[in-house]
Amino acid sequence: MGHTTLERIESYLPERSVRIEELGEHLGLRRAELGVFRKFYGLDTLRFDPDLDLFDLLRPAARRALDALPAGGRIAYLVYAHTTQAVAPADVDVAQRVRDELGLERSEAFGLSHQACVSSLGALDVIGELLRAEGEENAYALMVTGERAYSPIVQHIPNTAIMADAAAACLVTLDGRGDRVRSFVTRTLGEYAEWLELTADQNNEFGQQYGTRIAEVIHRAVAEAGLDFADIELIIPHNVNMLAWRQTIKALEVPAEKVFLENVPRYSHTFASDVFVNYATLRDEGRLVPGAHYVMVSVGLGATFGAMVITHRTGGSPA
Repeated sequence: MGHTTLERIESYLPERSVRIEELGEHLGLRRAELGVFRKFYGLDTLRFDPDLDLFDLLRPAARRALDALPAGGRIAYLVYAHTTQAVAPADVDVAQRVRDELGLERSEAFGLSHQACVSSLGALDVIGELLRAEGEENAYALMVTGERAYSPIVQHIPNTAIMADAAAACLVTLDGRGDRVRSFVTRTLGEYAEWLELTADQNNEFGQQYGTRIAEVIHRAVAEAGLDFADIELIIPHNVNMLAWRQTIKALEVPAEKVFLENVPRYSHTFASDVFVNYATLRDEGRLVPGAHYVMVSVGLGATFGAMVITHRTGGSPA
């Protein structure tokens, strides 16, 4: 049938780094509110460059991922996975423009959204199905993520996160030498779809069950991968905030070091790119173990919970 493999994962972070207090006036946050983000949510700095063009953000990681395309390989699909549905003016097709700028004019290009920050993991699942359906030899796909925190409305998620700028790219094929995707599980709680319109009671209800819902999806993904949770080396999460992950760690009943959280104070939440930024950090620091199993986890407003189990193989590492 062909197993989906992640041949190369790359990420890109703008050079400009700011402390969250520098965004107080821009986001309309009082000192006390910023103090909550720092003390309780664990945020410190993030990458934010309001002068950076969206396509300048997207290109670097995409080009590095393409460097792993072997001779004879063909990019059949370029998929742009994004959280915010409107990321560019209506007359700009981001996926097609990125495809053309990368010189991939013969590739089919399209965008995927509607699962918010889980859209990137969902895109990998869709890509695997497309490649299996086509059955073309030496076919690859390039999944690209990256969004600008272009407005206070999308940058500040009340009582949850401050969004940052970042991008990522993943080169995907079937039965390659890279990390093998073993399972992917999502669960959507549609009663929370109108996120900005939720009542205080609904927000409290969602917060109370947040950790439990992530834990359920993680355990199901691990089971569908044919593994026990003890087989998992590390959870590679999104960077929403430390408070949410402490709640999840408690629900999972695992040691805190089982979840990679070092990038939360460094980079904050980066739309659909978090898990790949964190993966690249771990890989570049030599902390991914060949043959070990990892769970990539994200949650999207609306509310979708997603978990993907992968087995790391050195074939997916940069030369």
